[in-house]
Amino acid sequence: MGNYIRFDWAMKRLLRNKADHVVLEGFLSVIFKRQIKIAKILESEGNQDFEEQKFNRVDFLAEDEQGELMLFEIQNSHELDYFHRMAYGASKVIADYLGKGEPYRNLKKVYSINIVYFTLGQGKGYAYHGTVNFVNMSDDTDVLQLTDGQKKAFKVETVSQIFPEYYLFRVNNFDQLATSSIEEWISFLKTGEIPDTYTAQGLPEAREILRVDNLNEEDRKAYNRYVENLRFNRSVMDSSRIEGMMEGEEKGIEVGMKMGMAKGRAEGISQGIKETTKRMKAEGLDIHLIAKITQLPLSEIENL
Repeated sequence: MGNYIRFDWAMKRLLRNKADHVVLEGFLSVIFKRQIKIAKILESEGNQDFEEQKFNRVDFLAEDEQGELMLFEIQNSHELDYFHRMAYGASKVIADYLGKGEPYRNLKKVYSINIVYFTLGQGKGYAYHGTVNFVNMSDDTDVLQLTDGQKKAFKVETVSQIFPEYYLFRVNNFDQLATSSIEEWISFLKTGEIPDTYTAQGLPEAREILRVDNLNEEDRKAYNRYVENLRFNRSVMDSSRIEGMMEGEEKGIEVGMKMGMAKGRAEGISQGIKETTKRMKAEGLDIHLIAKITQLPLSEIENL
């Protein structure tokens, strides 16, 4: 175990404290490239009792001073339909925080920030950003824009600012030297270490707040259980994957052998028919009769 607490466990246990919001605010400010101040932590599944939650997933909902909502999702174990969960999570937050009878223009902006520790989708990078735009189906250079009246009423400049935005960090895909603020954060998320050279916003505070040796006895025991659960879960997943690969390989060999035997048998039968045909021709049998017996085409019989 490293010197620093894992970010996902810290979000469940420590970073909900207002005094420690500076760490999350730093991370968000680095992501959005503007200063973010958290006004409050809202009720979500991730805000329930820690011990009742599964260790492979963390969710955390915060509201900034502008009233925008930030949904953090951290997934440790492989989840095939995680993209669907991203869509559902953002949609649910929108529905939960639009008051009954409120006009749609009061809908809150939602950012879905997803940190995954497994291979999700196909791509070369480790950090992705997704927005919603409406593109002319006959001219892909024409993107639907807001009117001046809509911009004034909604206090946004583009259509995409109304819809949820998605940030996806595939932590295990990061395998380079950290040379930017976001890369320093992703490096920390992957390794759990914060070198003295890292200066990205939020990390200097994390270096102090997230020290394992700062935990009290109760939190230290809870954290050790969490880490051990993660290790056990990954061990089970790795074992299942290896066993599955071995079983698949064995079945592949078995099928291949059977196919080889079948192919050999078929080739042997075909060669036997040809040899028999040659003997029939040598005995002077009519080729039409030979064709009827062997089911070979006349052209092939003539060439033998």
